[in-house]
Amino acid sequence: MRSNRAKARAGVSMAATLPLLAGALALGIPAAHAADHPGRDTLAGTKPAWATAGADRGATPDSAQVSARVYLAGRDAAGLAAYAKAVSDPSSPVYGRYLSAKQTEKRFGATKAQVAAVTSWLKASGLKVTAVTRHYVAVTGDVAAAEKAFGTQLHNYAKGSRTYHAPSRTASAPDSLKGAVLTVTGLDNAPHKASHKDQLPPPDAVFRNSGPFSSYHGSNIASTLPDAYGTKIPYAVQGYTGKQLRAAYGAGKRTGKGVRVAITDAYASPTIAFDAATYAKKHGDAAYTTGQLRQVLPKNYTKTEECGAAGWYGEETLDVEAVHAVAPGASITYVGAASCYDNDLLDSLGKIVDGHLADIVSNSWGDIEANQTPDLAAAYDQVFQFGAVQGIGFYFSSGDNGDEVDNTGTKQVDTPANSAWVTAVGGTSLAVGKYDKYLWETGWGTEKASLSADGTSWVNFPGAFTSGAGGGTSRTVAEPYYQKGAVPDSLAKANSADGNRVVPDIAAIADPNTGFKVGQTQTFPDGTQQYSEYRIGGTSLAAPVIAAVQALAQEARGGKAIGFANPAIYAKYGSKAYHDVTDTPTGSELAVARVDFANGFDAANGVLTSVRSLGKDSSLKAVKGYDDVTGVGSPAPGYVESWRRH
Repeated sequence: MRSNRAKARAGVSMAATLPLLAGALALGIPAAHAADHPGRDTLAGTKPAWATAGADRGATPDSAQVSARVYLAGRDAAGLAAYAKAVSDPSSPVYGRYLSAKQTEKRFGATKAQVAAVTSWLKASGLKVTAVTRHYVAVTGDVAAAEKAFGTQLHNYAKGSRTYHAPSRTASAPDSLKGAVLTVTGLDNAPHKASHKDQLPPPDAVFRNSGPFSSYHGSNIASTLPDAYGTKIPYAVQGYTGKQLRAAYGAGKRTGKGVRVAITDAYASPTIAFDAATYAKKHGDAAYTTGQLRQVLPKNYTKTEECGAAGWYGEETLDVEAVHAVAPGASITYVGAASCYDNDLLDSLGKIVDGHLADIVSNSWGDIEANQTPDLAAAYDQVFQFGAVQGIGFYFSSGDNGDEVDNTGTKQVDTPANSAWVTAVGGTSLAVGKYDKYLWETGWGTEKASLSADGTSWVNFPGAFTSGAGGGTSRTVAEPYYQKGAVPDSLAKANSADGNRVVPDIAAIADPNTGFKVGQTQTFPDGTQQYSEYRIGGTSLAAPVIAAVQALAQEARGGKAIGFANPAIYAKYGSKAYHDVTDTPTGSELAVARVDFANGFDAANGVLTSVRSLGKDSSLKAVKGYDDVTGVGSPAPGYVESWRRH
């Protein structure tokens, strides 16, 4: 299960001379003067790719309304990016020399003079300033005022079956502001959101898994069902618990004690405290101590129906329970967004960075790269760079639709997992055997075939692709230096001879057929709300599991923050720190049998039996070495302790 926005940083002189991370930093630095904007600074990426001449439906009426955010570049955007890179690189002399939130703001944040100048410019253009933060100035106003402020015209453009307004040419800001503006978002009004009454609705309808189950992989063989790949197959596990996952990923005696983990999603489950405590007690996880789980929430929620607010409750529940199950000593801060829109999710990330609420941040949401615009990418990257400077690492699920072709018709990766400044977490199918022994992992990719009416065969075996870990090669983000030498050119240069970012970086359990048991208060058919448990997966499980493993690793290094982890993750590539995950770890094809209630709750309407093949992720393949399903692999028993040397 993964929420998707489309549906449902040593001295100044040293930092200035450090090499920049090509391409990945360009989005965060305002462009110089452009020929078509005399006296103004072009704000690159503010005209979306879909605003083409062929889609142009004419000028947007002057009276139409615009809500925008003008993001501030700060004192030294180039220096911020350079220091973020240096402080995260194990080979750098300033590796791990993090700044405090206050030091970061003083060195790289916007000055009062910059904020005042930007605010004055916007007001003089006829726009109303509705909010001023250390990151942006928010404004509203009519199209005429927006066009005056940003030196462009807004036109209506066809996008799919809908029409939205957008700049007809790249927006700009007066050069008298001396580069104070990073970018502007909101000049196009196409939805920029994640999905997973402005009051939160009750929990979604109950979901339960049917049996038979295996208690560990292979414990219950489906002897009465047809063979798959020439052999009898086991029933799917009922759902792994923290004890099994900790054993699989080499937790040892580490608990993450003293480490702070944050989780971002939209909205907030009204029963999270009860559910988390109940789940921990039922499964032998350590009880939460006072203050170990807390929430930072907005004053008001918006767009609850559009975003499907109740659907986000399960996301928060999964993330919290998975982190605590794997790192029971870590403190957890849930930072909920007011809605599933990018602006609100960015605000949640900003809260974590501005207040340094945690060192590790798990994020189980995203969108397809085609829906990400460069202006928003620049705003996200700036937050990630501010975090890196302070020793904060961001972990994003890579997606649940494989190469996205079945979902969108186009092969692409997800965002923000595509950012060169975050750790993208891919997914695996995990087999944990008797006595919690790690057996193997495949890349997560599922093909499903149903049992025939007479029960003697699987219809059209192995069936159609249903879901799998997101991955592949970005079309918009340049290849980061830390991937060179690890990522094959066949992947890195798939979309450009210069090379691009490839997703993911690392992986963990994600397959819902080998998934994690979660406990949540849900709405039952009789209208009552009761605690219930079910098996779940998705890279939104993998992300908090890796975040929790990183908490164990941070404890192993004496509590010193890991920060942006990718350079160190790739420095370990090819070592015994990782399980090198492939699609056929046993040398043959693998599958499990799954039985589901037809109505998702009980057997009143019968059950549905199917075979789920493992390691079948669309066009993506988990192979020896780095791959675009599992990255460098999953954490092996030596992974956690390997961080003591970094």
